[in-house]
Amino acid sequence: MATLIHLRHDLPHSVLGLLFGVDRSTITRAIGEIRPLLAERGCAVPDRPGLRLRTLPDVFAYAQAEGIELRLDATEIQVRRPPANRGGRRVFVSGKKKQNTMKATVVADWRGRTLWTDALRPGRMHDVTAIRNEGIAVCFQHFPDVEVLLDDGYLGLSRDHRGQAITPPRKPRPGALPGRVQQWESDRHDHSSDRITVEHALADHKRWKQLTRWTHRRDRLPDTYRAIAGLVSDRRTKA
Repeated sequence: MATLIHLRHDLPHSVLGLLFGVDRSTITRAIGEIRPLLAERGCAVPDRPGLRLRTLPDVFAYAQAEGIELRLDATEIQVRRPPANRGGRRVFVSGKKKQNTMKATVVADWRGRTLWTDALRPGRMHDVTAIRNEGIAVCFQHFPDVEVLLDDGYLGLSRDHRGQAITPPRKPRPGALPGRVQQWESDRHDHSSDRITVEHALADHKRWKQLTRWTHRRDRLPDTYRAIAGLVSDRRTKA
């Protein structure tokens, strides 16, 4: 219970110790033991009690078996700046947010239910590079019937895996016929409407205060994010 409260509201360990009538060190030890267990559980599968998805191949196998179209996107969490004069400081500086961040990639289904999230990467890493490092190319190869909806940040992935990695249609060249422009706007709107559910999944995660801005040690964030994603998936499967 102390771990859940800490994840949800980011209360200090000393405050939790007062609430539960124990020493702060007891709370710290309990959270340190429970958080990795929650992270290892994976994400719940809709309508499949007891079955959980822990790896990206698990998600692709489930999607192909059930005929599900996946949605994938990345989100960034602001973290503390690494100490001065330490190597690798710049890898956490996000080119998009201009802040020190870590990036998580999330896969959701058509109802916005979280199916998987990966170990977090430094914020400077491109979205495509992050998901390639998780082995998505091999997943596309072994599960050819699975389609994944993506945004414009994954054009390279769409180029390499046509028909499976689906990004928004490209804007017509200047001077294109009005009918072509109108069709492009309609197709782009349809794609955005279909993909918006993964944005809803990310919003569900960010409602947990620890993921709005991470103020603790960076090496603990991956387990924390996976633990929260698993807990959110448990609730969403019942929706």
